[in-house]
Parts: sequence; C-alpha cells; structure tokens
Amino acid sequence: MDRLKQQLSFLLEIDKQKEIIRQTYLADGSRKETDAEHAWHLAVMCMVLSEYANEPIDVAKTMMMVLTHDLVEIDAGDTYAYDAKGNETKKERELSAASRIYGLLPDDQKAYLRSLWDEFEAMETPEARFANTLDKIQPVLLTDHAEGKSWREHEVREEQIMNRNERTHEGSEVLWEYIRDVIKKNVDAGFIRGGGFGSLASPL
Repeated sequence: MDRLKQQLSFLLEIDKQKEIIRQTYLADGSRKETDAEHAWHLAVMCMVLSEYANEPIDVAKTMMMVLTHDLVEIDAGDTYAYDAKGNETKKERELSAASRIYGLLPDDQKAYLRSLWDEFEAMETPEARFANTLDKIQPVLLTDHAEGKSWREHEVREEQIMNRNERTHEGSEVLWEYIRDVIKKNVDAGFIRGGGFGSLASPL
C-alpha cells in the first residue's frame, strides 16, 4: 500500500501540469496551450513521425520521454524559449524540480523517469535527439498556423529561432528541412523579424 500511495501522490501532483500556460498559442490562435497539451501533442507526433528520425528509435520510450520531460515545470515554471534572463536560471530550477517531483515515486520508477529526463537533456541518444527535434518543431508548427501570433507579440528575431534550432537537424533532417521552409515563410511574411534566407541555411 505504501507503493500505491507513492504512485497516487505522484499522479495527483502531475495534474498541476494542466495549469501551466506556455507562450505558444493553439493552431487557431484562440488561446495559449498548457504544458500537458504540449506533452500530449509531442507523444502523438512521435508516433506519427517516427519514420523520419535520422536513426532507428524505440518509439514507446521516446513517447514516454516527451510525456514526462516537462513535469519539472510544475516547480520550475515554463521558461519562454526567448527569455534570456529566465534561461540563465532554468537549469538550476529544473534540476531541483526533477529531484522533488520524480522523487515522489517508488525508487524503481523514480530512477526510470529521472533517467529519461537526464537522457533528454543530454541529447546523446537517438531517442533523445528525436524527442528534442519534436520539442523544437511543435511550437513552430502551431505558431505558423496561428499567423505568427506569439512571435509577433514577443518581437522574436530570426537569429533567435535559428540559434534555438541549431541542433534540431540531429534528430531528423527531413523534419528540419520542412521547418526551415516554414520559418522562411514567416520571415518573408514579416511575422518573424529578420533578414534574408541566407541565415536560414542548414547548420550542416
């Protein structure tokens, strides 16, 4: 019963993820998505798009990775991708959160989920690289369909997006090629501040 109590305590705690608001709008631009919606979307994207991974991946493992990697934001909060000041303390906040939140589980499950989080952050395995690619392209897809709403609100520059995506190709060259074209379209439309297509060249 102690094990069950620990598991239920964790499950009730992660319900808080439904309350965390991200800066990315839904595709229709009606409101901003929550962390839980983001995680769900990434898991489905993993299932549907796994054939485009650069290397063979364990799809189920990668789905679990994207479903749980943002649980730390229950404590650490969602740090906007282009918030320079917030990103200075992001790692420290998230490490502390990972210890507390995954620590609610029995030792075996705590070790497994914490290892998935560490693997995602290290980005050294095929699964972690593809998970990170999905995490980077999902906001671009949504913001593109919302006519650049969050990019326009935050006056996001082309160079910021390209810096954030400098390793996106490592998980999937195919998906990165598609997203580069999406970014270019939004630069041309004036939704992203920036220069010409030259700076959008492949990082390879």
